[in-house]
Amino acid sequence: MSNLSEKLYISTIADNAAELANEYGLGLEVAEFCTADNMDIDFEKWDALVYEKMRGISRFTFHAPYNELCPAALDPLVVEIAKKRYAQAHALMCGYGIKAMIAHSGFVPMLYHESWFEEKSVVFWKEFMSDKPADFRLYLENMLEPSPRMLCDIVNAVNDKRFRLCLDIGHAAYMGAGTPIKTWVEHTLPYLGHVHIHNNYCERDSHNALDDGRIDVRSVIRRILETVPNVTFTIESIDAKASVKRLKGSELLP
Repeated sequence: MSNLSEKLYISTIADNAAELANEYGLGLEVAEFCTADNMDIDFEKWDALVYEKMRGISRFTFHAPYNELCPAALDPLVVEIAKKRYAQAHALMCGYGIKAMIAHSGFVPMLYHESWFEEKSVVFWKEFMSDKPADFRLYLENMLEPSPRMLCDIVNAVNDKRFRLCLDIGHAAYMGAGTPIKTWVEHTLPYLGHVHIHNNYCERDSHNALDDGRIDVRSVIRRILETVPNVTFTIESIDAKASVKRLKGSELLP
């Protein structure tokens, strides 16, 4: 089983993410533009902050905006907003020299019928991927989905090796209460490109440190690395330092 050393990133939702990435030789996931209007309002401030955090680090992923964005929305004008924001995000990440983007699916339970959502998502993402370079990667992340089936079906139907899943195990544990985390892992393995790791107690999406919750995070990591060794991971914990320390010195992060 390969270790995490060259596959692990830290999300900048942690204030000390850049410091930790430099200290431990890890990558950085840029999350400053999860809120779309940071690309418009006070952009110079956010842009300078990102460049400062990137200093001395060589590996990056980019988290696209997600608030109110839905590629499979019922209203075509809402779909147009999603297209605009993802195009902005792609141009921005290219400016930073980043080649991998994480995007939420936009699914909301009880609002979208799954078959409709799946069909419209496939159309959207095929179009989005059609003009992207060969080395671009997009990872579709679960957030409010109760099970992995729909996102697996979307990735399978898009049928593009550059378009894979980002399994967020914290979201899966919180939203998929009736679907064990083991089921999420086993169903998504054939489609995985990236994984967000954090923990919670299934009461809220708290983004705890890796050992602070009900998920056996290290077992999840081991299972994924055994089966899909090229998958990358991001620690998406508020307390990233505690998470790195838990992994450091283990067989996962020597």
